[in-house]
Amino acid sequence: MQPYPIPAGPVSVSEEIKKSRFITLLAPTGGVDVAKAFIQQVRDEHPTARHHCWAFVAGPPTDSQQLGFSDDGEPSGTAGKPILAQLMGSGIGEITAVVVRYYGGIKLGTGGLVRAYGSGVQQALKQLAVSYKIPQAEYTLQCDYAQLALVENLLQQLEGRIVQGEYGASVLLHLTLPVTGVEAFGNKLRDLSRGNLQLTPISQ
Repeated sequence: MQPYPIPAGPVSVSEEIKKSRFITLLAPTGGVDVAKAFIQQVRDEHPTARHHCWAFVAGPPTDSQQLGFSDDGEPSGTAGKPILAQLMGSGIGEITAVVVRYYGGIKLGTGGLVRAYGSGVQQALKQLAVSYKIPQAEYTLQCDYAQLALVENLLQQLEGRIVQGEYGASVLLHLTLPVTGVEAFGNKLRDLSRGNLQLTPISQ
């Protein structure tokens, strides 16, 4: 898995279309539970709004298991799907968009709604600052106590970390490493230990 962009912080954009007020809010949300909590937070902050339509890409942008959307009472297909289409088109992961609508008394029609919800997200995305997330891979590594300092030093150089350690006759470590540094870590480990230390992947 390659590094991917995620929101560096929240963004909100507001516009009025035919007397209806649309407020688009984007937020970084790593995971479905965090996305749902943000949606609820927006509902709580705008209790009198007619609709709170939303979509999220809660994991990496390529992970279709962590997508969700809702029209929240708007005609089917006019809100959640256009919001999700904008998010997926951006290639950004771990992001949720909620569009709050205060109804102004004039109906927009289905085409008008699709445009309104889609364009709000499009405008917000233009203002969004991103950072890059490097996915982590998990491994186990068995070593002697004498080799522990060497392993810790290598981990520090490559921004890996020890999640858990079992210290018995030898040391069994559960590590996470940035996927971009796994090859370099494995090569250095083999060189420095003359081939007797090897990473074992933990299947996700």
